[in-house]
Amino acid sequence: MCGIVGYIGKDDAITVLLDSLKRLEYRGYDSAGIAYRNGKGIEIFKIKGKIDELQQILPTPLPSVNVGIGHTRWATHGAPSTENSHPHCAGGIAVVHNGIIENFRSLKMQLLAEGCEFSSDTDTEVIPHMISRGLTQGKSLKDAITETLSGLRGTFAVGIMSETHPSTLFAVRKGSPLVIGIGTEEFFFASDIPALLPYSQEFVFLEDDQMCTLTATGVELECLKTRQPSLFYERIMKVDWTPAMAEKEGYDHFMLKEIYEQPRTVADTCVEWIKDPQRLLDESGLTMDITVGLRRLQIVACGSSYHAALIGRYLIERLARVFVDVDLASEYRYRHPIIEKGTLIISITQSGETADTLAAQREAKHRGAATLTICNVVGSTSSREADSVLYTRAGPEIGVASTKAFTAQITALTLFALALGIRRGKVTLKEATNFKSLLMEIPGMIQEALKKDAEIRDLAKGLSQAKDYLYLGRGINYPISLEGALKLKEIAYIHAEGYAAGEMKHGPIALVDEGLPVVVLAPKDELFEKMSSNIEEVNARGGRVICITDEPGSLSRNVDNVIQIPRVHYLLSPFISVIPLQLLAYHVAVLRGCNVDQPRNLAKSVTVE
Repeated sequence: MCGIVGYIGKDDAITVLLDSLKRLEYRGYDSAGIAYRNGKGIEIFKIKGKIDELQQILPTPLPSVNVGIGHTRWATHGAPSTENSHPHCAGGIAVVHNGIIENFRSLKMQLLAEGCEFSSDTDTEVIPHMISRGLTQGKSLKDAITETLSGLRGTFAVGIMSETHPSTLFAVRKGSPLVIGIGTEEFFFASDIPALLPYSQEFVFLEDDQMCTLTATGVELECLKTRQPSLFYERIMKVDWTPAMAEKEGYDHFMLKEIYEQPRTVADTCVEWIKDPQRLLDESGLTMDITVGLRRLQIVACGSSYHAALIGRYLIERLARVFVDVDLASEYRYRHPIIEKGTLIISITQSGETADTLAAQREAKHRGAATLTICNVVGSTSSREADSVLYTRAGPEIGVASTKAFTAQITALTLFALALGIRRGKVTLKEATNFKSLLMEIPGMIQEALKKDAEIRDLAKGLSQAKDYLYLGRGINYPISLEGALKLKEIAYIHAEGYAAGEMKHGPIALVDEGLPVVVLAPKDELFEKMSSNIEEVNARGGRVICITDEPGSLSRNVDNVIQIPRVHYLLSPFISVIPLQLLAYHVAVLRGCNVDQPRNLAKSVTVE
């Protein structure tokens, strides 16, 4: 959940660290700090607050240093405070840490008994104390690090620097993501690729229990447990993201920029996979083995990815006629799932590092299921561990609330459903060609829906003070009602509920009273008339109906506000109906003065359970 960075090389380390930390702000944080060696020893500056505040307490002019580490903290153990901010230092060892040390209390009690003095309430501070203790026992620095980290339980990514090794950094991964960036006579580590995009397009993703030693002249990779060397340069992956992709480029917020990028991300994901549908599964890296004898699909995901999974269920069952079960990844492994022969597990994760989704994927694989991941980051943990991968091509998504990654996931699921339908003989090549043509029109249709931005902004002015919202959808647009409610909760901090409209009479209708905003998704599909009846029910009880529809004429008398969207094939309608809901949440949040890109209490990548 936190962000860590490290730099060693020929340039000014402090400037690189601060810039890289700013590029990790989207992950969410409450405090920040850096450490560097100033020629006399390790110097640390940290503060409760933002990176701009950290910059204000740094020396002027900045010292010229070439090695350093940095951190943005999202509080877990210990309240947000300067004392609890990272880096933490003891005995000439400075550490930044992302993750949770589960056994830190027993370790801390032991260290206190030995006379160690602690200055924070964090779990992290045990790490430098333990490494320092190893050094006083005569161990080498690497041995002290190895022994310390091998004794920790939990998930973590750690960056380490030492006064005794001024030209060396150490980076270790166990469970939490960590990537090594490769430059010219300089090397980096970071929690996520966007932090390093201005400096490198070549990366190595550390695997669990790997330790990387970085110097200005090269890197060494080894197994933390066995100390056996591992291949490094042979594992370099080139990422085609540009630094501009992680910039606002004139937009007020990353979220707004990413909403407007959706025509391109859908098109790019289509271009990646929309080759001959008969060969799609093979060309995408999905071997025949995972579809031969396929009897059942299980999809696991969290948050917006879970809503994409629900849409995927409609698509796959309709086009491929395979039973699909959808589970929250955070619940999946704890209910002892039944995995029969012929089961394929699909995990959906933007980052490829979501802890709960990775755990579900691993559980399924352990129980003998074939695994496929839909992921946005090449080389991420989920992509390395799954049997097959469908990559989305959304580029870096900086806003915490997912928008373009969500529609890119729907794109991948649509293409998978189409290809699987052909493979199983449920979709003819002629039907596939027609459907593919309709899908290729979706980016243009999204562009048309985005033209409603100003209209939705005006609508938001009259809705921004509401305390509760109700979102209703049916069929394939039911998950979009859930997604719309989630967006409003995430960034505007307004209580909102998404429901299948057919469930109205089974409880939710009790929520409707005078003036309650009820956002209704009513495209002209096989459920349009039933949706019209639900609108009547809300209207009769005084609710304020905001209708998202491609058929406004027959509804306008019964609704307070209509947002007209382009008409598309009903299976593709979620691509369009979600756009007004994203924009509505965005504009309501802005009017309420909320931090749209970094909503309170949330982090972009949930890398701890």
